[in-house]
Amino acid sequence: MPITTPEPLPTATDEELRAALSAANIPTLLLVLAHLTGDDRWLQDPYRPTRTIALNDNDTGGLPEARQAEIRDAALDVLRELRDGRRTVPAPPSDDRIVAMLSVSLGEQVPEEYAEAMAEDGGFRTPAWLRTPPLGGDRPRVLVIGAGISGVCIGVALAHLGLPFTIVERNDAVGGTWLENDYPGAGVDTPSHLYSYSFAPRPDWSRYYAKQPEILGYVQDVAREAGLLPSIRFGTDVVSARWDEASSTWEVLTRHRDGAEQRHVVDVVISSVGQFNRPVVPDLPGLSSFPGPAFHTARWDHDVDLAGKRVGVIGTGASSVQVVPAIADVAGQVVVFQRSPQWVAPNANYLREMHDHTMLLMAQVPGYRTWYRLRLMWMIQDKLHPTLRKDPDWPHPERSINALNDKHRRFFTAYLDEQIAGAEELREAVLPDYPPYGKRILLDNDWFATIRRDDVSLVASGVREIDGSVVVTADGARYEVDVLVLATGFSSRRMLYPLDIRGRSGVPLREQWGDDDAWAHLGISIPDFPNLFLLYGPNTNLGHGGSSFFHAECQTGYITGLLRRMAEDGIAALEVRPEVCDAYNARVDAAHEQMIWTHPGMTTYYRNVAGRIVTTTPWRLIDYWAMTRTPDLADFRVTARAGAPVPRAG
Repeated sequence: MPITTPEPLPTATDEELRAALSAANIPTLLLVLAHLTGDDRWLQDPYRPTRTIALNDNDTGGLPEARQAEIRDAALDVLRELRDGRRTVPAPPSDDRIVAMLSVSLGEQVPEEYAEAMAEDGGFRTPAWLRTPPLGGDRPRVLVIGAGISGVCIGVALAHLGLPFTIVERNDAVGGTWLENDYPGAGVDTPSHLYSYSFAPRPDWSRYYAKQPEILGYVQDVAREAGLLPSIRFGTDVVSARWDEASSTWEVLTRHRDGAEQRHVVDVVISSVGQFNRPVVPDLPGLSSFPGPAFHTARWDHDVDLAGKRVGVIGTGASSVQVVPAIADVAGQVVVFQRSPQWVAPNANYLREMHDHTMLLMAQVPGYRTWYRLRLMWMIQDKLHPTLRKDPDWPHPERSINALNDKHRRFFTAYLDEQIAGAEELREAVLPDYPPYGKRILLDNDWFATIRRDDVSLVASGVREIDGSVVVTADGARYEVDVLVLATGFSSRRMLYPLDIRGRSGVPLREQWGDDDAWAHLGISIPDFPNLFLLYGPNTNLGHGGSSFFHAECQTGYITGLLRRMAEDGIAALEVRPEVCDAYNARVDAAHEQMIWTHPGMTTYYRNVAGRIVTTTPWRLIDYWAMTRTPDLADFRVTARAGAPVPRAG
């Protein structure tokens, strides 16, 4: 079971340790020294690092080289003592001390409310849902739909609890979106050491921002090491799920790709299908008659040789920004069709490979990996949230939503101007006219350098139609291409499509939600659908930054808490009360009215046709962590098993 492992001990030679320490991030190393020695002088002047700004790791800590050398020498002495058995690794710091130490390391105050969450997410303490003992007695039978990031997470929890479960996966392997999206350049825009399960740390990421093959390998490794593979039915789709009131069970119909159907009777259904599993193919006149290869990035055709070809790429979102630089050296010409420009942020680590020295630090220095992750947890996640809250008194809503957001706009604009210097004719096409973060922010993957190439053209016009092998834009211009790539996103608002799910009333969930207006209590539970729980459901996507693994663990902890109550308290069914769900979603909508994604003047896949934000959470991660910490049975309509007493609330 890949639960949090004890802190590593160094085994490298003095020379290897000295070489590794030369690559150490100084603010992280200071945290390690203070923790291992118990000496707070490493957190005081003259060692106190400067403030860590934006997406920069602040590797030197802003300290002079002589001071850095002193810190490295002291760390080497401590690591030698640990390796040679002359020192032991102390107990993890207390929660409040973690926050205090991080605040010094980052050069700004981390709020105390993050203490407990950081202790768990960093790995100083096993997550609460993995610290509980396995269940005995009458245990609910569970069927999980999907074996991606969330499906693996809940699978680990179910295996730990000892519950009988089956995971149904339509593909032939674990991985979800990271299995399906294997287009050239595919990768993550969250740092690798944060984009991972808290209970299964990986010390040997090869890049600061991992690419698709490595992420896929990681998720598959966790599933295999957790012993989940025998419980997964690959190549199988869920066709329907129907609630039987008399028995308080779900009847789930699955279909293997060979046509064989199977009916499963289970107590609980958990959906982990996510939001990015159904590609959007635009309804463009003439697309079906395009004579050459045409495919979505999520269904990349690796049999198509792009060498020397004229490749048209429709879209300039996250997938396009990764694909275009990756294929530019191969294709003869690339034409990118842009409906609207995106804000692009610089990141010194985005294209950076992890040095062997750094991997040794992650693998052998007690606390180094944990403290590095915790620094990222603050820098990449909730720190950005205030930037995205509307200031009703801000006088320039046409360009930004508050003073801090405007500061970011100026920073991103200056970076854009720097990148297109000498090609200023691009400025009108690439400079957004909406506030930063109004749409998903993109990290610069050599995007600006790529669109400046002579063999790459950026067309700032939407596509009107396909006329044979010609792409016709809204302004009537015509561009002949040999291959067409659709970087057009996903049906993220059309959740759980095309599953036919019917609860107590028999009214399909699809009819209750409609095509683009999904809602659920905490993104997890839906009235009229007892014992149906969602992972990565409505309003749980992270728009302000952070790791989806964190949210998956929050939801897993909440759901397993409910499963534990079902087993221990003789509960046959749990259905969230309509008034509880309605009140929660009213709070979600009210909170979103204060956030940037409801700002006028832009379109985003977060928002449905009525203007409601469906996919994305308005909450800070710490808010959602607190909301999902302990489920309250008072929120649910509870049906006891025959002969069992009515369970207590709380």
